[in-house]
Amino acid sequence: MREDLHVYGHLYDVRQVDRRIAELSAELDLGPILNRPAGQLSAGQKTRVALAKALINRPEVLLMDEPTASLDPDTGDLVRTWLERYRAESGCTILLASHNMAEVERLCSDVIVLKHGRVVDQGSPDDLLARYGRDDLEAVFLDIARDRRVAAEA
Repeated sequence: MREDLHVYGHLYDVRQVDRRIAELSAELDLGPILNRPAGQLSAGQKTRVALAKALINRPEVLLMDEPTASLDPDTGDLVRTWLERYRAESGCTILLASHNMAEVERLCSDVIVLKHGRVVDQGSPDDLLARYGRDDLEAVFLDIARDRRVAAEA
């Protein structure tokens, strides 16, 4: 995995790539797996390595699809906390596609809800919660998925 990160670092012309790999390794708990072949990694470990590849060049925009889907709750929280800190420190924009509504609520300032490929609602998490009279975004998602929008808006 270390070699993969080196390749990505060189593709993006990352200065001091070894130092950047060491930083990401410490922050994403990659140390024990950096020298293992990809075939020996769990799905969660592969996800953390993929995140390190995406972050190696300190991007200004980060596109993520279900970033914590295969992670155990502890590692998922570590990744979400790291993403929050990265966004706060770098000003990075994160475009996140996720079915994990707690993650969306935690990481997103603006939410676009799609159904059958069409935008059916959008707003800040607080706006959506107020509009649907719900305590969490999962309940909002279920209202939309089950066509309970009219009842929630009435």
